[in-house]
Amino acid sequence: MKVYIETYGCALNKADTALMKSILVSRGHVIVEDLNEADVLLINTCTVRLDTEQKILKRLTQLKNVVSEGKKLVITGCMVSAQPYTVSKVVPTASLVSPQNVTRVWEAVESTQRVLLLDGVRDVSLLKPTVEGVVASIPIAEGCLGDCAFCITKIARRRLKSYKPEKVVEAVNEAVKLGAVEIDLTAQDAAAYGVDLGNVRLPALVLDVVSKVEGDYMVRVGMANPDTLYSFLDEFIEVLKHPKVFKYVHIPLQSASDKVLKIMKRRYTYEEFKSLVTEIRRKIPEVQIATDIIVGHPGEDEEDFKETLNSVKELMFDKVHIAQYTLRPRTEAAGMKQVPDPVKKRRSLELNKVVEEVGALVNSQYVGSIALALISGVSFKGSLIGRLINYKPVVILNDGGSLGFKNYVSISSYTFYDLRGVILS
Repeated sequence: MKVYIETYGCALNKADTALMKSILVSRGHVIVEDLNEADVLLINTCTVRLDTEQKILKRLTQLKNVVSEGKKLVITGCMVSAQPYTVSKVVPTASLVSPQNVTRVWEAVESTQRVLLLDGVRDVSLLKPTVEGVVASIPIAEGCLGDCAFCITKIARRRLKSYKPEKVVEAVNEAVKLGAVEIDLTAQDAAAYGVDLGNVRLPALVLDVVSKVEGDYMVRVGMANPDTLYSFLDEFIEVLKHPKVFKYVHIPLQSASDKVLKIMKRRYTYEEFKSLVTEIRRKIPEVQIATDIIVGHPGEDEEDFKETLNSVKELMFDKVHIAQYTLRPRTEAAGMKQVPDPVKKRRSLELNKVVEEVGALVNSQYVGSIALALISGVSFKGSLIGRLINYKPVVILNDGGSLGFKNYVSISSYTFYDLRGVILS
């Protein structure tokens, strides 16, 4: 079969696509870039936000005509697990494969009938790195331990299933051999890694990788929830000090109001979150702290929002991902009184202004410095992107660098989002 694949969503979805590709190719199928050439269309979906869901449903509606021409349609990803009826209503003849069943995707591709693979537990014996350019995304676990009121992903990827350390090490080793110099260890909550295994946690896994995989590469640890990170913070900080690990921590705050955090069913207070950030910065002053904030969650009033605004100024985050709350089906927050859309939009704009001011102030302190950067990406305008030791992005303004190599860069300017500089000869 000739199989065309579209992927939406996070690094975990991209990793699932890489795994499905390898399985299909091993069974003799061919991955094609043009859907007109394909026998099978495989759409790997995401449903974390309403706008993403609407975009995918629009795309599936467009593909109806293609399916009627005799091509087979296979839908995978979180939307299949969380909203199978919604997907089936749009494309009733499509086969559905949940994230827990991606290793069985070949059954849907090869069957002459509609296939529904919705139940089951993920097979964590198979792991395949996703390598794009010189960056590899490697999942270390699926699922999380949380029960957040706003989250639909917990429905789609229910149980925590961690990949065994030896499988992760094998995947990293394969990625490095393929030319990867940046290794991103991803999960819904990286700090939950290993709870289900019983004898290993995140710090031990990262140390396993950097001690057993040879090569000139850097490791970036993915998002870690505050409540699960708290239990091994000292060990995690020591791991961050390793020369092959980026001094970068992504800890989602979501709200600085304890009242809203309780409504969200987040298992920490603002003071506990602040103590985490303070301790990490005390021991690793150059660290970059990134966070996520949800604006307009049910229960958030103006005073709650002001507390979140003030937290950005107080903690001086390097990077903030702002998301306006969107109602997701089958979640607890969907049944709560909603904040009006105009209010959410206003608060989002107000918060964004503060985030930009803080980001610009933080980044301005780098101007005039010289730093070693790992060149690992290319901007949409074609400029090389380097990463400092704390994963801060630097847009390279001159020639002389190459993907996959380290260069000293003189930082000459900045935006709230990144740094700008020239490679030194």
